[in-house]
Amino acid sequence: MTALPPAGRYAPSPSGDLHLGNLRTAILAWALARGTGRAFRLRVEDLDRVREGAEARQLEDLAAVGLDHDGEIVRQSERGDAHAAAIAELTTRGLVYECYCTRREILEAPSAPHAPPGAYPGTCRDLTAREREAGRERMRALRREPALRLRAEVSTWSVRDRFAGEVTGAVDDLVLRRGDGVVAYNLAVVVDDAAQGVDQVVRADDLLSSAPRQAHLAQLLGLPVPEYAHVPLAVNALGERLAKRDGAVTLRDRLALGESAEQVVERIGESLGLPGCRSARDVLERWDPRSLPSEPWVVDLPA
Repeated sequence: MTALPPAGRYAPSPSGDLHLGNLRTAILAWALARGTGRAFRLRVEDLDRVREGAEARQLEDLAAVGLDHDGEIVRQSERGDAHAAAIAELTTRGLVYECYCTRREILEAPSAPHAPPGAYPGTCRDLTAREREAGRERMRALRREPALRLRAEVSTWSVRDRFAGEVTGAVDDLVLRRGDGVVAYNLAVVVDDAAQGVDQVVRADDLLSSAPRQAHLAQLLGLPVPEYAHVPLAVNALGERLAKRDGAVTLRDRLALGESAEQVVERIGESLGLPGCRSARDVLERWDPRSLPSEPWVVDLPA
């Protein structure tokens, strides 16, 4: 099989319309990929939280701000065989175990020393055969399957991020397949990035803490670890992550108020210190990644 060329990507979840922060990240991902001679892939991460019509609107919005892409659009929901094969490989190597804990039990369980909040404490890691059977009976009563977790052999892992530098983060026994049978994000993103030849991952920096565990999982599966480039979030005036509740924050909202797509891109360009940009191509031609602001973009929009 011919190897795919190195690529960057953008991978939205079709849970609603893209807001200006999403579009800013998409433009930066596209510009960094194109500016470093990479292909640019699109992937729809539709394993859950799918809203009818959202995918089509998102793709239209990306095209409206000037993003093109290479190859076919990949949908995670169509990648089940590849995800299952990765879990099967880890299982064969003794790196997977069943977990019978509820989300509430995990949140209420005492964490291991020095573990980050929400890290799995390993409750089901070393159960006896009798305890495992009791756990399965409990799951049957709840009409759900046990979750499958990685039996992590390290507690931390380090990655190199283009903007954040060397980052060392916690690695816990992360979920590979949820109790509802849906493959977990951390596994799917690692497998799908490798399948698309993605060796450059640009995304918002609220996902930076996920990079070490994803890189470790890639290493376990014998997959290449991409170059990470986490960019600052867009936030509202209170410093909270930008969301639809903050008003007219999507491209379609702005168009309905009489703005053009070019004006929206111009606003995004200004947030990068690049006034006068009217398309993603303008950003590509003018943006120096070394000048990326380190602080979140505070979005203050006229109604």
